[in-house]
Amino acid sequence: MGTQAINLINANALRAWSGAIGEPHWLLERRIQALKLAGTLELPKVEKTKLEKWDIHETGDYKAEKPWSSLEEAPEVVRGLAASPVKGGLIVQANSDVVYTELAESLAARGVILMDLHTAAKEHEELVQRYLYQAVKPEEHRLSAAHSALWSGGVFLYVPDGVEVEAPIQAIFLNDTSGVRFAPHVLIVAGSNSKVTYVDHCLSSGDDVKALHNGVVEVFAGAGSKVQVASVHQLAAATTDFTERRAVVLADGAVEWIIGEMNKGNTASDTQTLLQGNGSVSDTKVIAIGTGLQKSCYTTQAQHFGRSSASQMITRAVMLEEATAIINGITKIEKVATHCDGQQTERVLMLSPKARGDANPILLIDEDDVTAGHAASVGQVNAEQIYYLMSRGISRSEAEYLVIFGFLAPVISEIPLEAVRGRLQALVESKLGRY
Repeated sequence: MGTQAINLINANALRAWSGAIGEPHWLLERRIQALKLAGTLELPKVEKTKLEKWDIHETGDYKAEKPWSSLEEAPEVVRGLAASPVKGGLIVQANSDVVYTELAESLAARGVILMDLHTAAKEHEELVQRYLYQAVKPEEHRLSAAHSALWSGGVFLYVPDGVEVEAPIQAIFLNDTSGVRFAPHVLIVAGSNSKVTYVDHCLSSGDDVKALHNGVVEVFAGAGSKVQVASVHQLAAATTDFTERRAVVLADGAVEWIIGEMNKGNTASDTQTLLQGNGSVSDTKVIAIGTGLQKSCYTTQAQHFGRSSASQMITRAVMLEEATAIINGITKIEKVATHCDGQQTERVLMLSPKARGDANPILLIDEDDVTAGHAASVGQVNAEQIYYLMSRGISRSEAEYLVIFGFLAPVISEIPLEAVRGRLQALVESKLGRY
């Protein structure tokens, strides 16, 4: 799929860059292998989407950034997102580099690690080697290989066995310069019976910033662990977003995904959970709003290997103007994964005759003794609801907002993180032109 090659640096330039930032030899070798793969693999197959026509062929140039000594040096958009004071942890990446990291002393004393992935590869070599590229592998397709070769900055979060982190760990990825490399890699490792919440915001500083965001999130949830991952993307119309998120969950572990897709540009995201252990649990909530000529494809997946594992996936998308969305939900239950339960719901609401939505629920079941179900709907705003509200003296724009928010509210209201819930509500209002 796709014939145009992705423009990549050559192996010698990659070696020079990796050496300049002091990466260990093993990581450079993995990058070189991935670079070779990127020249041979096909683009990922995205449902009903001609990915080769998107702006995905320029990876951008690495741009070194000066570290911040404090958050006072941060632009206002970052200070507005960063919790103050930082009770858990905070890491900020500007374009290609991490520029600020803070971790509560009490957490560091208990063995929690939060740092950029470059530094972690040197200081915690054994841990990073064990998990890096194990959930999202370079050989999957051309973009995963390009990411594995060229990622920069990134996050390494490690929570030891039995440690419960009550305050959220937060990351902010800011792109404020066109044409730079913007490919963070997030690696989260939660030990057995641990607990952690990770929240990130990925955003552009302005509507004219043009870049390719080729990001990866890998989560490894140990036995009995509880991991929440919340991610809100609000990238510019000129920026293309390709994001893969994947979690591996061991016995009695649980991963909860909370995804807000608020980009203005073309977006393809794939959020997948591999339920490896018996009794493992996955809960995925996605809300999305498309505007203008935006094209998007949102895929959620749950693959059951462990017995008595359970997955729930809910996606609700609103398409305005001439935006289009493909919503895929895939539940796969493997042989011998008995007593599993896999449920999914995809709903798309279109607010314009030119908007388009497509919901595709898929159940792939290789075991008899399971329960599974799906629901999907695509439709226009209910004209009777709008008429009723307008007959009560409410303007059309206000009536449409109330209907849209009522459509999204069942998902937003279930988000357990108050800060993320409030942030998503504000972004919904912004995309609908409320302020």
